[in-house]
Amino acid sequence: MKFKPVLAAVAVAATLQLTACGGSSKDPAPKTEAKVVDVENVKRVLKTNADIALAAYSDSVDTAVSLKAALATFKATPTQANLDAAKRAWLVAREPYGQTEVYRFRKSPIDSTDYKADDGPEGSINAWPLGEALIDYVKTGTDFTADQVSVTAHDTTVQAPVLGPDNPTDSNNIINSVNITIDEALLAKNASATDEHDVISGYHAIEFLLWGQDLNEDLSADTLESREASTPGGMLTSGGHRPLTDFTTDTYAARRHTYLEVAVDLLIKDLKAVRDGWVEGASYRTAFVAVADEAEAKRKLAEILTGMGTLSQGELAGERMQIAFSSNSQEDEHSCFSDNTHRDIWLNAEGVSNSYKGEYVGYDSTLDGLDNMTTRAVSGYGLDDYLSAVNLTALSVELGDALQLTETNYKLIDAEARNNGKPVDNLIMDINRNADNPMYKTILSLTAQSVVVAKVATALTITGSVVDNDGTACDTTKPDSSCG
Repeated sequence: MKFKPVLAAVAVAATLQLTACGGSSKDPAPKTEAKVVDVENVKRVLKTNADIALAAYSDSVDTAVSLKAALATFKATPTQANLDAAKRAWLVAREPYGQTEVYRFRKSPIDSTDYKADDGPEGSINAWPLGEALIDYVKTGTDFTADQVSVTAHDTTVQAPVLGPDNPTDSNNIINSVNITIDEALLAKNASATDEHDVISGYHAIEFLLWGQDLNEDLSADTLESREASTPGGMLTSGGHRPLTDFTTDTYAARRHTYLEVAVDLLIKDLKAVRDGWVEGASYRTAFVAVADEAEAKRKLAEILTGMGTLSQGELAGERMQIAFSSNSQEDEHSCFSDNTHRDIWLNAEGVSNSYKGEYVGYDSTLDGLDNMTTRAVSGYGLDDYLSAVNLTALSVELGDALQLTETNYKLIDAEARNNGKPVDNLIMDINRNADNPMYKTILSLTAQSVVVAKVATALTITGSVVDNDGTACDTTKPDSSCG
């Protein structure tokens, strides 16, 4: 650390005085290491972090309630306009929630009900890939092969075959199994199969029922190869193509409406439970913001950094981006039915920056790319402030620069989808996969920022890894390499 001129002058004067009094100017002054654990300022970081969580989860609840209202309107009057309005409400609901993913991987209320066990509701809120073949009819084609959309085991009472390999209308699923009651107990039988093809609740179950599969049928292209040959690098789709008749004249129309009702009610219930864990006086929040000593301060900082580091590299760069990017797999896109994956990437990465800056601007309620809903905006004491306070300004700048590079890159992904007609399912096509692809660049910058997050932890004398080395089977330093 460089001394300011005034401090340097004081230091020289002090040295001269010691010499005049018989001390030696060659005697070294006692060295003290910079204090990297400041309990009172850690408390400020924790409070801001909790305030942001409460705000973002509260906005997530509100937008989910608005989604419920849109679905009710659509059920009462099942027109194309109301179906489109329900889809729009789903897209808006994703805007605040996407920024909360940084609160995972740390035993917070999304992952744990008691700050100890891994029994939180995340799996029923945002789990993916979805078991779409278990919910409703599907069709094989492109990369939606029988292997990917079939279900090897599950806890529901749907009878095999779940997917008919030749004629999907011959398959069994929850919607066409009229003997199965669609209720919360059914949707609680979520994600028990080893192949993870039995997720049947949460945001993505609602997404699938609203949009249906994205098979690019608007271009009459039945195979990935024909899509690439017919429109190389061009716009292929804007989401799934579920017809309005699925909710009007179809035999199972009423069951689809029922499924949507049950799914959104469970989503709201789960989101409220998570939100309530962050309310002032709640047991989780009380335990999280309490800091008795320096050791506990470091543990709490490690929790925040673990959410930032593990989301950056393992979950977002690896599981949510590289698996789909390296294999050209729409099925492995996070929001594959709505073609909204570009927003998932943006919002997850923005959540990491929120923790660093101690800020939550709000969310985009008009879907124009700008955060306009700012009622619960938070601007507090962030990690950037803390690192500067403990004389780690250079490291704070390094992390800020890394986050800014990621922002530049994910905004390019968003621009491709928003302005150039190239959503993520287009960017991951073989013909588009290269080092200039913004998906490639974002995977690398997310990986790089996770390295800096780990450096911050080391500088704060935090032991243990804040980046889960087992968080992904992908080598995210090589974005186009396959994931084992």
